[in-house]
Amino acid sequence: MSWRSTTNKVSWVAFGTLAIAIGLYPLVYLAMDRDMGLLGSKSDELLAQASWQVAFYGHIALGGLSLLVGWTQFSRRIRRKYLSWHRRLGTIYLLAVLISGSCAIFLSFYATGGWVPGLGFFLLGVFWIYFTLRAYRAVLQSDFRQHGHWMVYSYAACFAAVTLRIWMPLLIFGLGDFLTAYKIVAWLCWVPNLAFAWFWVRRRGMELG
Repeated sequence: MSWRSTTNKVSWVAFGTLAIAIGLYPLVYLAMDRDMGLLGSKSDELLAQASWQVAFYGHIALGGLSLLVGWTQFSRRIRRKYLSWHRRLGTIYLLAVLISGSCAIFLSFYATGGWVPGLGFFLLGVFWIYFTLRAYRAVLQSDFRQHGHWMVYSYAACFAAVTLRIWMPLLIFGLGDFLTAYKIVAWLCWVPNLAFAWFWVRRRGMELG
């Protein structure tokens, strides 16, 4: 087995493991108290607001589902041997993104830390929906190459849920302040992802699975 083949397999396993782990992370909110984690930075009035609750739990639940089903779409084996499942999972991903992304846009207006993180999360939600719709439009036009390219961008935006949870503890440790770290991570969790996606699309020889 070549070094490149081994590296690709390790990358694929790490990619899938992170997607599954963070995809299941919303389950933690079912067991945690409201004063823990991000919820601890919200006011009691906001936490009691029905529209915010629907948006929050809709975002994390369907965002988690997007992560769980989205990573499988990059498997050549599934695409070739189980095309019907690829299409079904793609439909689930599309619907989950549209709902979770819309909820994220709504939540961005209530972001902890004001307009700086709010704008970061707002743009992330907009780009996530836009890239996904472009991927859907491409597949309707049977332009499978463009469909694949736009799905790379879409999942790069989706994967912000993973990179946020990697960067956040590092930033808090380095800066010693949650609020400053949160303002930075609202951009750092997705801008580098899209830059990576751009390079990946430019070099389509890079296959994850």
